[in-house]
Amino acid sequence: MLKTSSQKPAVAAMQRLLRSPSGIIGLIIIIIVFLSAIFAPIIAPYDPIELNTKDRLQGPSQNHIVGTDQYGRDTLSRIIHGGRISLSVALISISLATIIGSFLGLLAAFYGGWIDILIMRFTDILLSFPVILLAIALVAFFGSGFSSLVFAIAFVYTGPFTRVTRAAVLSIREELYVEANLALGASNIRTLFITLLPNALAPLIIEVTLRLAYAILIEAGLSFLGLGTPPPAPSWGQMIAENRRFLALSPWATIAPGLAIMVIVFGFNLLGDGLRDALDPRLK
Repeated sequence: MLKTSSQKPAVAAMQRLLRSPSGIIGLIIIIIVFLSAIFAPIIAPYDPIELNTKDRLQGPSQNHIVGTDQYGRDTLSRIIHGGRISLSVALISISLATIIGSFLGLLAAFYGGWIDILIMRFTDILLSFPVILLAIALVAFFGSGFSSLVFAIAFVYTGPFTRVTRAAVLSIREELYVEANLALGASNIRTLFITLLPNALAPLIIEVTLRLAYAILIEAGLSFLGLGTPPPAPSWGQMIAENRRFLALSPWATIAPGLAIMVIVFGFNLLGDGLRDALDPRLK
């Protein structure tokens, strides 16, 4: 019986999401991009790093659907494989930011006092810096590469997750079921992770979808500046940077990866809007 009652809110939220046009469109876009990235070696028509100078800077054709770049590499194949890097960086970094930020937010809201002041002042300092500038500084300090990208993006987005979690927990900390849980002798750890955190998941889930879109943009921006994964590994931002000099000769080599970034960011934003409507308590 307990299992059925606990499943009802999740089922109702999923039904509302599936009735949301924006949620459905965003979910379809994200699924297609993720499947393309997972099965990139099978789907991509060419090797993304294979050079073919005789076919350089070609426009869309039967052999190369969106043309080739300055080295004759197939643009579509590089976009498909580049999605693996962009999505991997975004998923890992936002997962780390979610774990660390939600933990800090839980501590700040539950214990209050000097712990809350210390955590929130650190968060305020973190949020006072422009995200892209702080990420550039971190990557420049630690060096370019996949690990540096993940760390930099996770660090700069820890603050928003801390604030969201703290606000959500503060709104439910004084509820009767929380007080009853403590009165029955539940430990602080159990109260934090079994009682408070599950009830604060709705805003966190929405925040995750939005920050994933921002993380992809940050990764693309850093790669564009030469601070991403080193070539010849394909990355959407790096592709734009490499081919922008040839925009007049072969615009598709620059436009196509830009469209890929736009589509996946658009998909995450649509999904975030759908989830916000589905998880809104006023709609239950």
